[in-house]
Amino acid sequence: MIHYEHFQLENGLNVYVHEDHTTPIAVLNLLYGVGSRDEDENKTGFAHLFEHLMFGGSVNIPIYDEPLQRAGGENNAFTSPDITNYYVTIPSKNLETAFWLESDRMLSLAFSEESLEVQRKVVIEEFKQRYLNQPYGDVWLKLNPLVYTQHPYKWCTIGKDISHIENATMEDVKSFFSKYYVPNNAHLVVAGDVTLVQVKRLCKKWFAPIAKGAVPPRNLPKEPRQTEARLLEVEADVPASVLYKVYPMCNRTSLQYHPTDLLSDLLGRSKSSRLYTKLVQQQQLFSSVSASVTGALDDGLLVVSGRVNKGVDMKVADEAVSEIVEEFRHHLVDEHELQKVKNQAESTLIFSEMELLNRAMGLAYAAFAGDVDLINQESARIQAVTPARIQTVAYDVLRANNCTTMYYKSKQS
Repeated sequence: MIHYEHFQLENGLNVYVHEDHTTPIAVLNLLYGVGSRDEDENKTGFAHLFEHLMFGGSVNIPIYDEPLQRAGGENNAFTSPDITNYYVTIPSKNLETAFWLESDRMLSLAFSEESLEVQRKVVIEEFKQRYLNQPYGDVWLKLNPLVYTQHPYKWCTIGKDISHIENATMEDVKSFFSKYYVPNNAHLVVAGDVTLVQVKRLCKKWFAPIAKGAVPPRNLPKEPRQTEARLLEVEADVPASVLYKVYPMCNRTSLQYHPTDLLSDLLGRSKSSRLYTKLVQQQQLFSSVSASVTGALDDGLLVVSGRVNKGVDMKVADEAVSEIVEEFRHHLVDEHELQKVKNQAESTLIFSEMELLNRAMGLAYAAFAGDVDLINQESARIQAVTPARIQTVAYDVLRANNCTTMYYKSKQS
């Protein structure tokens, strides 16, 4: 059980306090409710660009890292299709330094042309290195728009096209900041060796003076139910051919999420999973195979992927996966097999919550998802899954006409 206290400032900033006095460390985690799904389709990659720009200097602090390092702190950030998250780990005696830094860049960035050009180049280089010039790096650049025809998950967090970042103007940047980087679009979690009284005092001093903004309503198009199988064949200079089978599923807060997540574990979480046992160990069609879910806040994906052994025909490999998938749709899973993956999921959950930072990020994410108490319901939801519920979601999600398949073929095969 992760205990917390909650209060809200008049400017709309939601604050959660999780006390843990076992070590003299504090975490300040600030989640902004903006991800790549909130972007204009013709101006994508801005949420990720801002993750970088937020370290480029604010009104009163030219270089974010310098005062933080002097106070013994560390920081990082990440962007997803749903959120942008910033976090600081710092000795608890220096907690106010983190409040000063985070509040100042929420108040206003420096917005210098120099900073924009520097971070623009960093993001463009990342786009090239991680997505365009790396083996399999373009998989989701190709798959997302095939799976999502309406919803903005159809472009990656890095952006739909590199030209969108190349052509970003200072006016574009300032407009994006004023829409989303405001207190009433943020969730602040302060965790560790702190007290509620202390956090309230620091919030009043550093965040309360910042004015709330006019956050645009999120009216995203709902992806229509997939009713036909889709196939894409790609050939590239990669070490081995890889098969991808992608199935649209529910969102992260749905009651069907945990049955679907455990279904993916049964299919391909470990070396004892159905896919690995049959396709790697027994039939030797693949050198590796796995299954997982994306856990998105809007309808996500169950993804099966496997590296095909040299000389194996992609259609043969595909049919072998489909046979196992169909078996799941029509037969109840064994209780013992299900309990095994439940135990694995429970173990992962317990170990993740040992880390203070993970607890802080989890609270922020659950709060943004609409119910902070979700973080304390995970275990019960996992254990409540039955073989019948697994089969119900399998029958619906693993339909052949709900599948998008990609043959990512190696020119070397």
